[in-house]
Amino acid sequence: MTEISYPGTVAEPKNVSVAEPMLLKAVRGEDVERPPVWLMRQAGRYMKAGLYFEFLESANLFYQIICEKYPSFRERSENVDLVVEISLQPWHVFKPDGVILFSDILTPLSGMNIPFDIIKGKGPVIFDPINTDAEVDQVREFDPEESVPYVGKALTILREEVNNEAAVLGFVGAPFTLASYVVEGGSSKHFSKIKRLAFSQPKVLHALLRKFTTSMAKYVQYQADNGAQAVQIFDSWATELSPVDFEEFSLPYLKQIVDTVKQTHPDLSLILYASGSGGLLERLALTGVDVVSLDWTVDMAEGRRRLGPDVAVQGNVDPGALFGSKDFITNRINDTVRKAGRWKHILNLGHGIKVGTPEENVAHFFEVAKAIRY
Repeated sequence: MTEISYPGTVAEPKNVSVAEPMLLKAVRGEDVERPPVWLMRQAGRYMKAGLYFEFLESANLFYQIICEKYPSFRERSENVDLVVEISLQPWHVFKPDGVILFSDILTPLSGMNIPFDIIKGKGPVIFDPINTDAEVDQVREFDPEESVPYVGKALTILREEVNNEAAVLGFVGAPFTLASYVVEGGSSKHFSKIKRLAFSQPKVLHALLRKFTTSMAKYVQYQADNGAQAVQIFDSWATELSPVDFEEFSLPYLKQIVDTVKQTHPDLSLILYASGSGGLLERLALTGVDVVSLDWTVDMAEGRRRLGPDVAVQGNVDPGALFGSKDFITNRINDTVRKAGRWKHILNLGHGIKVGTPEENVAHFFEVAKAIRY
């Protein structure tokens, strides 16, 4: 049995009847017996059949088998039955405290008149990148009920299946990150096109950002209306901005989403994640989200100090640690929990699980995490 000096020691988990998911209680700062835990990309490419046959003998669909049968990511993520099956795979095996919808931040684009695809080995491809006023005018505001009804149906089923034993999480892309994809034409290393637009034609970019802001606020509300108990906003590329540019091209739009959603769904927990965000932590808190998710490049104790006591934190074990020994993983978990303290912390990785991560190490992560006691 592994012990940590503070905030607690590892102990055997107890069967406790929970009226409300532990994750939501932790976000509000209520007393919980341990930090709730889930992992970004907990349903995904690292999963093979082995652990499922061990833990869930009746399972006949595994992610890698699904990929062979349905090679298109969009086909997998836009089919209600597949979305539910893939989202629930880690729940059946690991029982995380959060079950996140299997989807993609680009899912709304087709409904906004922005054709795209996600191509194996290449990633997202935007067929008609946006760079002009006229092209922005062609972007429609998003109507999730009309464009992605499968998302609402999947969330409703997930909520019924999980039955408050864990929180059901939805997610959306942040305006600047979505704009980066559609201006660059896909993923980028240098972000030269979005920065050229920002610094030479800011009015065009702001017009695009406004459309994404209104649309993503609606999308968050739609997910909440259909069963999501928390929603994570991914601003993956905002950290490519300098602090002063973040304050112009990302912060006000994030804040507008939060303000709009809180008017209609004041109790919905909102989480903000931006990889490489060490230089922007204080500004992330200004968005008004309930939780700031830290990546692994920020020391958890330092992140706590910088964010202050009113903001919950999520994270932030290096996903690469899951390639280490079980003792190494245990030590990293305990170090993170100790530094986070027993107040408003969701244990997670600092980024998504990497392809090739040993399944047994993911299982070990959950076993250690769920045995911790404050």
